[in-house]
Amino acid sequence: MYRGINDFKKGYKPRTIILKDEKGDLVADSHSIVTRWRNYFSQLLNVHVVKDVKQAEIHTAEPLVPQSSAFEVELAIEKLKATNHLLLIKSQQN
Repeated sequence: MYRGINDFKKGYKPRTIILKDEKGDLVADSHSIVTRWRNYFSQLLNVHVVKDVKQAEIHTAEPLVPQSSAFEVELAIEKLKATNHLLLIKSQQN
């Protein structure tokens, strides 16, 4: 509502969307503007087009860890429960 009131107070101001392409020429048509932004962000983010996802390398900051077995998960949960139980007993004693 406030934005509408402010726009009404300021009056109509036509907006022209013009952009410079790689050569420095001004472009105003929407297709050229979208193409220019796509190229700009591709260069900025260093994105290379990969046609097949299988060819893309995936880099992660975390090391790959082998999947745990169900037994290992259950053992870890039991250890956590035992630790929490001990902490609860100590907090009740204080």
